[in-house]
Amino acid sequence: MELDRELTAQLKRVLTSLEQLLPRPVGRIDWKGCYAANWHRHSFAGYLEPLDMIEGIRLDDLLGIDKQKRMVEENTRQFLAGFPANNILLWGTRGTGKSSLVRALLNQYADAGLRVVQVDKDDLVHLPDIVDEVREHPYKFIVFSDDLSFETGESSYKMLKSALDGSVYAPPPNVLIYVTSNRRHLLPEYESDNRGAMLVNNELHHGEAVEEKISLSGRFGLWVGFHPFSQDQYLEVVRQWVESYGRKHGVAAPWDDDAREAAILWSQKKGDRSGRIANQFASDWVGKKLLNIGS
Repeated sequence: MELDRELTAQLKRVLTSLEQLLPRPVGRIDWKGCYAANWHRHSFAGYLEPLDMIEGIRLDDLLGIDKQKRMVEENTRQFLAGFPANNILLWGTRGTGKSSLVRALLNQYADAGLRVVQVDKDDLVHLPDIVDEVREHPYKFIVFSDDLSFETGESSYKMLKSALDGSVYAPPPNVLIYVTSNRRHLLPEYESDNRGAMLVNNELHHGEAVEEKISLSGRFGLWVGFHPFSQDQYLEVVRQWVESYGRKHGVAAPWDDDAREAAILWSQKKGDRSGRIANQFASDWVGKKLLNIGS
């Protein structure tokens, strides 16, 4: 009897340890009512977890990036229509609306069948599993990975490269890959990379280090660059945000010299001029106006 109790206790401990390694049971996602999901890695496997709340940002809320919006929206509309479309690399300065643009597209086109699966960089090795989860559904899926940056040779780097190239593994027609990065080629660039460059018939040929970096980013059909605002662009975006918040809360939020000077000082303190910084200033400026009115 004592041996049986000891064996039973050991089995319970083993089962408890196994439960911790296995992913929690998750039902199949009803994509009809679920517009976005996150891929969660759990020990040896992973699963899609539906997102209940999606940021309510709209395309019209993204100011100062009209050209970028047009390029990405047109590609997405081609995709939704079943026409040829490209994977996209959105690269450039932080805070300029790269990831917000993808969320705004989802809000705009969810009713047209667009869905988004968000994947962390380290989980890109699971791309085949992720795609298998959605390939049979009658929706168009953007596999979205935000703020990517690799070191050469990372397993996630290799899987993404393979998926984009399609030589070993290719996503099905209802899946595109959109990623954002602060780096144009997704990899760090060093001065030493250019030492292998050479002139052939008066043409500059990149060295192997540079070719390797370009080999990943070059697999994206579209590169969409996001650049720092000039001061005039920044102030125009601030003005639009200030007036927008004023209308939303039913107060007069005039764009005057005080607001303009405060916006410039705000950007100087932040060391940046971008849509994010403009929005942050407008939130602070109009919020304080509202607070003063209520006090």
